[in-house]
Amino acid sequence: MSNSNQNLTNWTFLTNHAHVLICIAKNPDFRLRDIAEVVGITERAVHRIVTDLTDAGYIDVTRDGRCNVYAMHPEKNLRHPIEEHRQVADLIKLMEKGI
Repeated sequence: MSNSNQNLTNWTFLTNHAHVLICIAKNPDFRLRDIAEVVGITERAVHRIVTDLTDAGYIDVTRDGRCNVYAMHPEKNLRHPIEEHRQVADLIKLMEKGI
């Protein structure tokens, strides 16, 4: 692989937080292991991100037997000043168009 191709694979436009949130939106009953596999990060990293998203009010986590079920809050605004005028629902809709 050429050096320019390697540089293209080292970054993405969305953060892992966004990737985890999109996974939860698509599959609210995904296990942390499932999310980690899809996003390409460790379960521990997913756990930290889920904690961040929960603490910030973007998702709720409830137990269903031995499993967690996640509920997203699509009405919440995104956090960065560039996109804070948009809601989580806008991000999810954007991603769903290509799915």
